[in-house]
Amino acid sequence: MATPEVEISKNVLMDIAATTLDGIEGTEIATTSMKVGEVLRNQSAGRKPRALKVTREGQDVTIDVGLNIEYGRSLTATAEKVQQAVCENIELMTGLRVRAVNVTVQGVCVPKGGQA
Repeated sequence: MATPEVEISKNVLMDIAATTLDGIEGTEIATTSMKVGEVLRNQSAGRKPRALKVTREGQDVTIDVGLNIEYGRSLTATAEKVQQAVCENIELMTGLRVRAVNVTVQGVCVPKGGQA
């Protein structure tokens, strides 16, 4: 008996990446500038425009994420932590192969405690 195929949508991959990023202290997904139509679709769906993009080619996935990192944190160490965590979670939860997690640090933000 053949096993049925399971299709995993890009939205699920984006949700996994976003949830992973929410769990990494000192980071937040940056907002992005989108075309007006995309912004309106996101707002009507209750989502704010985020700098998070998933590209999938067969079983290979590439994630592009724009981050704001808290002032005082090592940008490279935090970016590497993000790359590792997103890669591990997507591969573990989906069985897909992550080719790359490209991180662009788009800004520095004030720590949530309010002290810089």
